[in-house]
Amino acid sequence: MKLYGYYRSSAAYRVRIALNLKGITVEHESKHLRKGEHLKDDFAALNPQKLLPALKLDSGDILTQSLAILEYLEETHPNPPLLPKDPIGRARVRSLALIPACEIHPVQNLRVMGYVRQHYKQDDAGAFAWSRHWIEVGFDAYEKSIAHDPATGTFSHGNTPTMADLCLIPQVFNAGRYSVDMSKYPTIARINAACLKLPAFDLAQPAKQFDAEP
Repeated sequence: MKLYGYYRSSAAYRVRIALNLKGITVEHESKHLRKGEHLKDDFAALNPQKLLPALKLDSGDILTQSLAILEYLEETHPNPPLLPKDPIGRARVRSLALIPACEIHPVQNLRVMGYVRQHYKQDDAGAFAWSRHWIEVGFDAYEKSIAHDPATGTFSHGNTPTMADLCLIPQVFNAGRYSVDMSKYPTIARINAACLKLPAFDLAQPAKQFDAEP
């Protein structure tokens, strides 16, 4: 398999964690977002959305959208599981995962920030303020959802990492880039620290990727 990604793509970061947890070795190919490599015809032929990540299977099939890729990996490599066995637990984990993956990330990613800069004449400070606002809106909800829920354990759900954590930790990384005050989110910060102690999460960090830039 080959994963098309970029070291600082939070969506690709999610998939890297899952591959590490499940012990799946893949070839990595970088598409530099700031240089627009994902917009070129060769990659557009693989993924018409021109978004990262994309996973090329040994069969030649191309999977896109990080959550769909995570679900595929869960179905084809079920151990260790990224979803609980019980239906309510699975729904809770998916619901938590969707907060960073669908409510935060899409409105503060690179192309949206570029649009804000270009069409609304925002400088870096203005674009960062935009991103910080939407991260905080999402983190407010995530923190309240897990802080006092008995289903929360060492991780977002129970005492083993789930799909929720795979989506949360890359967003915490982004929050650091945009100077979000994490002291407001003690449960998220605690879970982030617990996750990063695990090799699967640690080795997936952006700074540890082959295409990382200083």
